[in-house]
Amino acid sequence: MKVKSSVFSDFKLQILILMGAVGLMWGLEIVDQVLFQGACRGVCGLDIHGIVPRTRDGLWGIVWAPFLHGDFAHLIGNTIPFVILSWLIMLSGVGDWLIVTIVSALVGGLGTWLFADFISGDLTVHIGASGVIFGYFGFILARGYFERSFVSIAIAALVTFMYGGLILGVLPGQEGISWQGHLFGFLGGMTSAWLFTKPRSTSNYDL
Repeated sequence: MKVKSSVFSDFKLQILILMGAVGLMWGLEIVDQVLFQGACRGVCGLDIHGIVPRTRDGLWGIVWAPFLHGDFAHLIGNTIPFVILSWLIMLSGVGDWLIVTIVSALVGGLGTWLFADFISGDLTVHIGASGVIFGYFGFILARGYFERSFVSIAIAALVTFMYGGLILGVLPGQEGISWQGHLFGFLGGMTSAWLFTKPRSTSNYDL
C-alpha cells in the first residue's frame, strides 16, 4: 500500500507541475492576445520581453522567453511535445526534470543571446518553449547513452521514433525559426545528462 501511495503521490505531483507550467504559458498568451496583439502589428505586447541578442534588457528574456509565444498556433505546437517529453523525464524524478529545464533554458537562452543574428546584425526577439523542448530531447537521447539501462535506452528509442525529425531544427536556414535556441537548448539538455546521469554498472550494459 505504501508503494502504491508513493507512486500515486509522484504522479499527482507530476500532473500538478505540468498543469502549472502549461497553464502559465496559456494564461500569458491569452492575456497577450486579448490585451495587446489585436491593437498592434509586429512584435509587441508581452512578446517584447523575449530574448533580444546582445542587449542588456534582452538578458531578462532568457527567463521569460520559454513562457511567451507568437500566437496560439505556436503555443499549441510547443504544448504537446513539452508535456510528453517532460513527463518522460519526470518518470525518473521531478528533480531531474527541474535540473534539465533550468540548464536547457539557461544554455539555450544564453546561446541565443550571444549568437543569434550575429552575422545579419538584425535585432529580433526570440520567444517560445522550443529551446527547452530541444533540451528535453537532447537529455533523453544522451541519458540513454550515458546510463545505458534498458529503460533509458527504450525511452530514447521511443523519443527518436516520435520526434527524430526535431534534429533538423538545430540547422540554420528556416525563416522565422530560432535555430540557435534549438541548438543551444539541445546542447544544454545533453550537458545535463553528462553532468547528472549516473552510469549503470558494467553488468547492466549487456542488453
